[in-house]
Amino acid sequence: MPARAADARDARRSAAAPRSARERILQTAHDLFYLEGVRATGIDRVIAESGVTKVTLYRHYPSKNELILAFLDYRHERWMAWFDAALLRFGDDAAALAPALAEWFAHPQFRGCAFINAVAELGPTLPQAIERARAHKRAMQARIAALLPAGPARETRARALAVAVDGAIVRAACDGEAADALDALRCLVATTMAKQPR
Repeated sequence: MPARAADARDARRSAAAPRSARERILQTAHDLFYLEGVRATGIDRVIAESGVTKVTLYRHYPSKNELILAFLDYRHERWMAWFDAALLRFGDDAAALAPALAEWFAHPQFRGCAFINAVAELGPTLPQAIERARAHKRAMQARIAALLPAGPARETRARALAVAVDGAIVRAACDGEAADALDALRCLVATTMAKQPR
C-alpha cells in the first residue's frame, strides 16, 4: 500500500512512544510478508528483525499461521484507511479510482495485493486467510459502491469496478508498468458512469 502517510504516522507514533514487542513483531511480519512473501519468510527472520526472542514471539503469536492472520488483519486496516483517504484526495467519486491506484503503484514497495498474494501462496492450507481475503474484497467493493450514484445497478457496477481494480493491481504487479492497467480502468470507469440512468 502507499505508505507515505502511514509511514509518517507510524514514525511519529514510534518517536512518541516505544513500540511493544507485539507491535514490533507485527510490523516486521507485515513488511517481510508483503515484500518477500509469506512462505519465503521464516519465523526466525521475523524474530531476528523484530529484536525479540523466540519465546516472546510465540507468547504473542503461538504459530506462524496466527501471525499470518494478524498480518492480514493489520494489512486490511492500513490499506482501507489509505484507500479511503486516497479516494477523498482525488475527488471521492469513481474517477478517483485510477489516480488513487496510480499513487500506490508508484510506491517503491508496491508488490501487488497482499490478499491476492496470500491466497495464491497459501491456497487451501489456511482457510482463514481466504476468508480474510474475501472480507477485504467485500469491504473494498463496498467503498467503491459508495462512489457510485444510488440506483438498482449500483452493486453490479461496484462489483465490476472492484474486479477491474483487482485486475489493474495484478497487471501492475506482473508487468512492472501500470500505465496500461490504469488506462483500462479509466475506460471502464468512464463506460460505467456513462451508463448511469438519468
